[in-house]
Amino acid sequence: MLWKFGLMLLVGAVIYFIPAPEGVDPRGMHMLGIFVATILGLILQPLPTPSVALIGLATAMITGAMDVKSGEALSGFSNSAVLLIVAAFFIADGFLLTGLGRRVALMFLTVLGKSPLGIAYGMAVTDLLLAPATPSNTARAGGVIYP
Repeated sequence: MLWKFGLMLLVGAVIYFIPAPEGVDPRGMHMLGIFVATILGLILQPLPTPSVALIGLATAMITGAMDVKSGEALSGFSNSAVLLIVAAFFIADGFLLTGLGRRVALMFLTVLGKSPLGIAYGMAVTDLLLAPATPSNTARAGGVIYP
């Protein structure tokens, strides 16, 4: 785990300290280094995904690559669609941790799963039942139904 974190920091620092080419804002070059390091952290997973994302955001604010006073750093969180998707993934994670999605799916599959068509109906009814609690199709399908 430590080597993953070190690789992430090394790649980010190398890009961060490369002199900006002509016509490129130095803040943009710094942001590129932080962005690449964050993406590398999301791929290598030295820490859980939310931790890596928050470290990347905090690094961008601390180094001045993003301006905090103008609201540039946190402007992405003002979009309601982004917050809806984040909330949906949190709800889906709760379904996974508690096993609720699996239990509901198994309940319907027990009743309807005698044939392939019954399995499809069972999954459809499970999706219909969980839809009001998980408003994002992506979060529901990818986080609850598919696993």
